[in-house]
Amino acid sequence: MDSLTQIVLGAGIGEVVLGRKAGNKALLYGALAGTIPDFDVLASYFTDTVTALAIHRGFTHSILFSILFAPVFGWIVSSYETYKNFKSWSWLFFWAFLTHPILDAHTTWGTQLFWPFDLRLAFKTIFVIDPLYTLPFLACLLLVLFQKRNSKKRRLYNILGLSISTIYLGITFIIKSLAFAKFETALQNKNIVYKQIDTRPSPLNTILWSANIETKDEYLLSNYSFFDTQPISFNVYQKNHELLGSLANNEKVKRMIVISEGWYTIIKRNDNLYYNDLRFGLLNLEPGSQDFVFQYKIKVDDFGNVTFVEQEKNKRDAKKLMLDLWERVKGN
Repeated sequence: MDSLTQIVLGAGIGEVVLGRKAGNKALLYGALAGTIPDFDVLASYFTDTVTALAIHRGFTHSILFSILFAPVFGWIVSSYETYKNFKSWSWLFFWAFLTHPILDAHTTWGTQLFWPFDLRLAFKTIFVIDPLYTLPFLACLLLVLFQKRNSKKRRLYNILGLSISTIYLGITFIIKSLAFAKFETALQNKNIVYKQIDTRPSPLNTILWSANIETKDEYLLSNYSFFDTQPISFNVYQKNHELLGSLANNEKVKRMIVISEGWYTIIKRNDNLYYNDLRFGLLNLEPGSQDFVFQYKIKVDDFGNVTFVEQEKNKRDAKKLMLDLWERVKGN
């Protein structure tokens, strides 16, 4: 999830664990702890693209990280704060660290909660930014700030924020299952034989859903809004995996395929190969568009070393996409 959401969640957890004893400092340190796991993004400045992608939401988003580093931060804070209970501060950091990846596991990218095992949990029920999750929670936390640490209202407001956000998160599973059923029915109506379906919510909402469908030689991409009145349509994308040639045996290429969970296409443009990660969709809703959100140019040097170079996104395209998505949310 985005930084603001993780700050809000961390603050709420901090209040639950230590609000009565530390007051607003529990909110402060909870908010801080809620951002620490995302420091793994710094890896992109020191490693290649594939390695950075593999690291992202890896160790720092694991149960092991929570266990190892919660006592470290607990000891640091207890050494200088007025309230010096090492165990209590450690519990605050532990739960703030742990709830961060649990929430992230509901997004498309997912988390390696059980690192070092190479298992990424990705429920894909909520977009990385979702106002319906964050804003009610944030409003409740603002009310908490103005209450005394022993106030019953303080605990009530915080529990209310946690409850609303958690209930909404649970509802997204139901919404996802309904959207999945719609795509499944549409495929059956068109007599399309498929291997698997992958669904995810579109940006900022859980009304408009996207689907990737794998067939033998193609991928079908589609969108469905709960306000739709017309049948679901599918856009066809050739896999073109054969364009990789001998590169398919390259360790870095194989690692990239694992990272994208096998959802990828290859396109050739001006004698260059481009790798498209299908999990995050397109920047352009026009049929046949090849402007994928995550597109990488595959470069091979004279020594056979392979690098993936992420293609820059045009801010104007992103703005247009948001406008198009808003119109699409309203139905077809």
